[in-house]
Amino acid sequence: METQESAISEQQKLVTDMKTVIADAEDILQATADQAGEKVATLRARIEERLRGAKLRLGEAEAALVAKTRAAARATDNYVHESPWTAVGIAAGVGLLVGLIIGRR
Repeated sequence: METQESAISEQQKLVTDMKTVIADAEDILQATADQAGEKVATLRARIEERLRGAKLRLGEAEAALVAKTRAAARATDNYVHESPWTAVGIAAGVGLLVGLIIGRR
């Protein structure tokens, strides 16, 4: 379960980073909108096309991440409902470990 959570966390970071990169690229395109020349126009068109593709893939990745997160939440919920005392024991054990770690500092 821990590896799944860390993978989801990494995917969330990747989605956030990609959104930042896309926003920065759009800002650059807007800043160079008044630039003239065939080479600049070709480059701008290519960048705009790649940005559209990146946005599409980012949306798909974000949807997949949401689906995985919901599946993990459902699995956890089912486990807790099927084995409530086991879940309580695990939570107590984790709480004890956290308490010991904090107490040593």
